[in-house]
Amino acid sequence: MEFSQNDNNNLPLTKFESMLKTNHVLFFDSEEFENIIHHYLNQGKVALAKKAIKLGLEQHPTSINLKLFKVEIYIFENYLDEADTLLNELYIIDPLNEEIYIQKANIFSKKDEHAKAIDVLKKALEFTEDISDIYSLIGMEHLFLDQFEDAKNYFMKCLEENPEDYSALYNMIYCFDFLEQNENAIEYLNNYLDNKPYCEVAWHQLGKQYFAIKDYTKALAAFDFAIISEDTFVGAYLEKGKVLEKLKRYNDAIESYTISLQLDDPTSFALLRIGFCYEKLGNDDLAVQYFYKTVHEDPLLDKGWIAITKFYNKKKNYQKALYYINKAINIDTENVIYWKLYAQINQRLNFLEEAERGYKKALELGNYEVDTWIARGDILLKLGEPEAAIFNFLQASEFYPENAELEYRLAGLYFLQHETEKGSFHLKNAVRSNPEYAFIIEELFPNVFKKTLVKKLLK
Repeated sequence: MEFSQNDNNNLPLTKFESMLKTNHVLFFDSEEFENIIHHYLNQGKVALAKKAIKLGLEQHPTSINLKLFKVEIYIFENYLDEADTLLNELYIIDPLNEEIYIQKANIFSKKDEHAKAIDVLKKALEFTEDISDIYSLIGMEHLFLDQFEDAKNYFMKCLEENPEDYSALYNMIYCFDFLEQNENAIEYLNNYLDNKPYCEVAWHQLGKQYFAIKDYTKALAAFDFAIISEDTFVGAYLEKGKVLEKLKRYNDAIESYTISLQLDDPTSFALLRIGFCYEKLGNDDLAVQYFYKTVHEDPLLDKGWIAITKFYNKKKNYQKALYYINKAINIDTENVIYWKLYAQINQRLNFLEEAERGYKKALELGNYEVDTWIARGDILLKLGEPEAAIFNFLQASEFYPENAELEYRLAGLYFLQHETEKGSFHLKNAVRSNPEYAFIIEELFPNVFKKTLVKKLLK
């Protein structure tokens, strides 16, 4: 039983708290103690729950339910051996008590012995009246073991017993998603909705499945039904906005996102998406306004700072773009895309040392695209570091052997270093691979291009 502020059910709670303040010991029956403990645990007030358990057991030392609460606290505080010992004592007294099995399974689960937890929970099925709860617990243990098919089946069994268990519904859909069984999920959800046509959660999940298979028309219909079932369902409006964007109905998407902002506290996601919609509509002023609103709402959302960066980058306002890309990198220092954008912006501003640092960081983080190697090597050449440029291009050629753009650059660099044999080797490779890229030598290495040997090899 839950205590509330407005009814007489909270009298035992008031009496109990009064007793704690005055130190006058008052009597409660065991059921009252159970309700008090349950209330405190739900409120996350563990210290008060422990006091209630202690006083309860002093007044009712044989109460199995109060001792089970003590077990629950032991498990919560990771005193698993103590919990196990007390459970074994309780099992001797009441071997058909389902809660003993549930807590025993909880201990196994805490020890990562999930298969044992499943075995114990299956025994609990023989004694329980709440069979759906046990099915759900078994499903969770299978999830811990990454046994998604088994987990899915138990969540289905749970929903057969209790169609209102939306937690089991979410978990089941998670299994479908992990197993990439979108069509199966759609079939299940449609059957589920035949019996519960106004279940907004099921419509919402159905819409997400249609979205995953890119059937945007059906996804939109599903989210509309979710909204009809519950017109304050913020998640449905957000998902509907995403679908409308895919259908290029940007004004409708803005309307859907705007409704979500009116129903709940503003979310940075909705503000950012509205900004992107205005950008698609060519309304740059409103787009950047919403990008700024996004980072005002959530200053740690790097995607917001990146949106502003790209906006100014597109407008060729590179100074502002650089300012905002630094904001994004400060939030997520391991994002390859950010470092590459940082390098490109610095390169446009002719800040070559910083541009080189950005490309180097992108390579260190695993961005091995050929254009990253080429951009960094060309900058090293401009900075007067031919040895570093050669090393960079040699590394690149391990990933892209016989790439003409790399071979021409290596040839030019080796000729610059007066290593004629190596230069000739790479130039021959380059010409053999793609003679049309010969202009690289003329543009990047004009002095090398004038050499008689080079001209001969190019012909």
